[in-house]
Amino acid sequence: MRTYGCQMNVHDSERLSGLLEDAGYERAAENSTADVIVFNTCAVRENADNRLYGNLGHLRPVKDARPGMQIAVGGCLAQKDRGEIVRRAPWVDVVFGTHNIGSLPILLERSRVQREAQVEIEESLQAFPSTLPTRRESAYAAWVSVSVGCNNTCTFCIVPSLRGKEKDRRPGDVLAEVRALVGEGAVEVTLLGQNVNAYGSEFGDRQAFSKLLRACGGIEGLERVRFTSPHPRDFTDDVIEAMAETPNVMPQLHMPLQSGSSRVLKAMRRSYRRERFQGIVEKVRAAMPEAAITTDIIVGFPGETEEDFQETLDVVAESRFASAFTFQYSKRPGTPAAEMDGQLPKEVVQERYERLIALQERISAEENAKLVGTETELLVAEGEGRKDGERRRLSGRAPDNRLVHFAVEEGAEEPRPGDMVRVGITYAAPHHLVADSGVRALRRTRAGDAWAARNGVAEKQAGPGVMLGMPSIGAPAPAPAAAAGGCCDA
Repeated sequence: MRTYGCQMNVHDSERLSGLLEDAGYERAAENSTADVIVFNTCAVRENADNRLYGNLGHLRPVKDARPGMQIAVGGCLAQKDRGEIVRRAPWVDVVFGTHNIGSLPILLERSRVQREAQVEIEESLQAFPSTLPTRRESAYAAWVSVSVGCNNTCTFCIVPSLRGKEKDRRPGDVLAEVRALVGEGAVEVTLLGQNVNAYGSEFGDRQAFSKLLRACGGIEGLERVRFTSPHPRDFTDDVIEAMAETPNVMPQLHMPLQSGSSRVLKAMRRSYRRERFQGIVEKVRAAMPEAAITTDIIVGFPGETEEDFQETLDVVAESRFASAFTFQYSKRPGTPAAEMDGQLPKEVVQERYERLIALQERISAEENAKLVGTETELLVAEGEGRKDGERRRLSGRAPDNRLVHFAVEEGAEEPRPGDMVRVGITYAAPHHLVADSGVRALRRTRAGDAWAARNGVAEKQAGPGVMLGMPSIGAPAPAPAAAAGGCCDA
């Protein structure tokens, strides 16, 4: 399984894996060549197209040498390109869209029997993804969809035409899934939606999302609740109050800015202006001074002037984001922005992008440096640090979602993914923190027990711990997706 794009796609891939396992397939062994390879794609930016077709090209000789191998392509790019995928890569066996992920096992079997490509794209949702079987990648943290689709009409975004209008789950169904996950050992859930805080619009309750957050606060054993991505237009005071007053809702907010220029926001059809966005940031900081706020920003939107871009830099400087996911505007066919006048030269966009990156890197480093000498509790994570093994560190996420690499003293009891540790921060970099003074307190959890049971790990581990990766499929692995962004760019 190879996933591109946002958290919604990651969650859909868990459903696809669950469907295949339910149909009798097994996960391919590490470093083996799989019989079935599934790409779950993104269509938000042009490089997603290039990456998919590049990987498909790498797989052609592998498939030629392995009769019976099947390749399936699903997700947003499949919904957009449809038959174009088979035209450009005729060795692909199955193409399916965002609305019919449940059809994958049937389409694979049909392609095998009929010996020809199967392309099936539905125009509306066939079944809410959360009703499908799931093979969750984490034993201790889980995604929970509260809605799919989006009712906004941002001029740069192709997602509404690919994911459809917003469809909300009933609150009871969401909470039942959360309780079931906690019963299986999860201690953290992230509520997902293309526009998560518009939740309730389909059944007419404008306070449905804040009520949902508070209800999650009453679930015993659920220690951390997060959500992504909210839209500033729909961000109401009752949500801020629910965040501040519900102990297990984490002091973290990812809220896309996209541009600091009200003129550009209007051209983007974002339905809020700079003052509205900054007002929300001020209210969140007043209610939760410790909150880490992150954002998404697009550089080089058609017609963006140097003055517009300077306004973006001003908002970044004033807001002091913990981090920002920054993107150069990508022209997507079928969006209104693709036909706008004022498309900017690549060199202008690149120069602005580099200035924005430099400013945000400096702010991130300064904000992280303020945490040196403080203590924090981490949820120990699996495979977050690329150099953890060689440096004898593990990694975890703080309540504000900052990534912390921490040392475990020789001979000390080693935490498992899903356990909680208290550490002291000793060093700060723009994108992570380090705690090299050792674990000050370890709290073994049901989530850690669940991780150990899933991975067949004995009660006492020796050595630096095993970081489990995804199985090889005979092609270069794509770069890791950003933690936020993509089609959740509300």
